[in-house]
Amino acid sequence: MKNLKNQLYIGGEWRDASDGGTFDVLNPADETVLSTVASGTVEDAMACLDAAEAAFKPWAAKSPRERGEILRRAFELFTDKLDEIARLITLENGKAGSDAMGEAKYAAEFFRWYAEEAVRSEGYLGMAPSSGARLMVHQKPAGIGVLVTPWNYPAAMGTRKIGPALAAGCPVVLKPASETPLTMLALMPILEEAGVPPGVVNILPSRSSGAVVGAMLADPRVRVVSFTGSTEVGRKLLHAAADNVVKPAMELGGNAPFIVCKDADIEAAADGLMVAKMRNLGEACTAANRIYVHRDVEAPFVEAFTAKMAALKIGNGLDESVDVGALVNAETRDKVDFFVRDAVDKGATLRLGGTRPNGPGYFYPPTVLTGVPDDAACLRDEIFGPVAALQTFEDEDEVIARANHTEYGLVAYLYTADMARGMGLAERLEFGMVGLNRGLVSDPAAPFGGVKQSGLGREGGKEGMLEFQETQYISTEW
Repeated sequence: MKNLKNQLYIGGEWRDASDGGTFDVLNPADETVLSTVASGTVEDAMACLDAAEAAFKPWAAKSPRERGEILRRAFELFTDKLDEIARLITLENGKAGSDAMGEAKYAAEFFRWYAEEAVRSEGYLGMAPSSGARLMVHQKPAGIGVLVTPWNYPAAMGTRKIGPALAAGCPVVLKPASETPLTMLALMPILEEAGVPPGVVNILPSRSSGAVVGAMLADPRVRVVSFTGSTEVGRKLLHAAADNVVKPAMELGGNAPFIVCKDADIEAAADGLMVAKMRNLGEACTAANRIYVHRDVEAPFVEAFTAKMAALKIGNGLDESVDVGALVNAETRDKVDFFVRDAVDKGATLRLGGTRPNGPGYFYPPTVLTGVPDDAACLRDEIFGPVAALQTFEDEDEVIARANHTEYGLVAYLYTADMARGMGLAERLEFGMVGLNRGLVSDPAAPFGGVKQSGLGREGGKEGMLEFQETQYISTEW
């Protein structure tokens, strides 16, 4: 594909890596090379911090309205290019065009939301009860943020971090996933046109992720690290951040339960599972991973859900008729295939799919497994693919205990016709988010994040901007 941005973006300039290093970005649908991209070094990382440091005070000094207007303009320009951005997402990530367009629209919304939140950084004035001193509390920009984004949402995971950082007055260095750097690079001309000054946003693609991110976290100029990815990598970044007490925002792994109660609307629950499981081909930390269906409604639910899965068309995501595109790489496809074979070997019943297609591309068909045993590997780890693993339950206390029996706590889904039951069960679920009769929880206006090993902090909502701010209190008398 021609005219793709493939250099580092530092201080408003495009440049090659300091050592001339590059890496290839592949099209997951046919395994061809889309582009050869500059691979940043530690020296380049320091150049990014230099640029961000120079931009920090002028950007922070802008009024909240000025920053908000620039973000609003970024939303408008991004929206004008939705088709182009969605196509690029499909090319480097593999997802179907409908999924890519959904992500592009979602990504744009973070600019609109934080254009509005930029002017609502609230403080308060009070009187200390014991001393009578006046207390003035307000929020200040925390400083330079290092943003590390994953490959599954190459646009939205970037804008979900850039938006609140810029609204708060912080410059950033973003290290995109090596599988999908092109979308973030394509965003930079949009931000330039919107009025973002040089150095406020810097993009550092690199195959040496550990070295460049580690070097930046060791630099005292960095005050925030925002990471979306696996819990394993998140733990390492937390260790690195601890040495300089860098403020962490971690959106880590998930193992989402999806509970279908006896009284649930079967058709609505099946539709909800299609969203919770198949959005983004299941390559999402929010994807339904452990599906618990009440034994009394198992047969009709499995029939309804399997029919919907069977109707999906698999193929190159650039084809508008395709519902299921390619997984991002061979490793992800092979891991999904392992999970299916492991479950079947241990006694699960294969209702649909389960056979890896021949030919180029990292494809895997929509797959339904029932009677999945408790020792199946897919119940302990994120499947990250179009595979639904179903079990049954009879007692609500039992299913809540099973749902909570995981180190993760990002999101859970629950379907019931009784709202009182639903609210009661939702409060017992040890997860940062619950979809109650909804298969989708992500929203720019909501605080996205988990508990336990699923992360620290929140993205989106009012809380998202607080991750890039520090609270200052001034004590005085008059």
